[in-house]
Amino acid sequence: MRSKLDMATPVKTAFELIGADNLPLRGEVRFSGGGVGMPAVVISHGFKGFKDWGFFPHIASRLAGTGITVISFNFSGSGVGPDSLTFSEPERFRNLSYTNHAKDLDAIIDASLDGGLVADLASPTAIGLLGYSMGGAASIGRTARRPEVKSLATWSGISKLLRWDAVTVDTWRKNGFLEVVNARTGEVLELGTDILDDIERNGSHHDPLLLAESVNVPWLIVHCEGDETVGVGEAEALRKASKNAVLKVLAGGSHTFEAKHPWAGMTRPLDQAFELTVDHFVRTLV
Repeated sequence: MRSKLDMATPVKTAFELIGADNLPLRGEVRFSGGGVGMPAVVISHGFKGFKDWGFFPHIASRLAGTGITVISFNFSGSGVGPDSLTFSEPERFRNLSYTNHAKDLDAIIDASLDGGLVADLASPTAIGLLGYSMGGAASIGRTARRPEVKSLATWSGISKLLRWDAVTVDTWRKNGFLEVVNARTGEVLELGTDILDDIERNGSHHDPLLLAESVNVPWLIVHCEGDETVGVGEAEALRKASKNAVLKVLAGGSHTFEAKHPWAGMTRPLDQAFELTVDHFVRTLV
């Protein structure tokens, strides 16, 4: 049976801040009752992702239905433009980095706490973070370093920053970019060497395994055993590194919990992830 909180009808309001690259950082907030006396959860998408990809709007709505204020956004390096659906800003994707991810997420948290995200929205009582895949790294880092963050959940989260083998990196360095294919559209994007430089210079500041040791709040890790992109071993490594993490491995599934974009409906692994995550944030934040 749903609680009274589940009966809340959230409104959705867009916002725009300045991102780490000094260009627009776009997102939206779902909230009800002005967010008064309620926490907020910030959702961070993954590599080649965006806030309106597949399941993100649906988990945002599901969380907002409990009365929690939910903030979703496109990282400044997403490459997705004002329409929130197409990669119309490829140069921004080219320059993405873990440091910029961290700065973007800090900007979102700061604006939320300062009451400057959107009009008529109260400052949250606490912050929770939900990070997917590469977005999990930024969420782990901000949780480890920001005392305002009181709860964390990661889906298909990465435990290591460098995702490419030595041969690929060598060719990437020689060419000055790596071609990245959008599997859905066939569109080819160029990823510059900023991310490689960032890992070399600042890797210790963003390393998920190192930062996991400093996560002192409740942490739910959800991972599919059939994840073909981020092996379940990375989830197990994160759990072992943190004294507060609880790992839920879902049978079968895939990196996207078998979800598709454009949205094609719920799947069994995704339904499980939704239930676990909503319960986690309601228990630890509300």
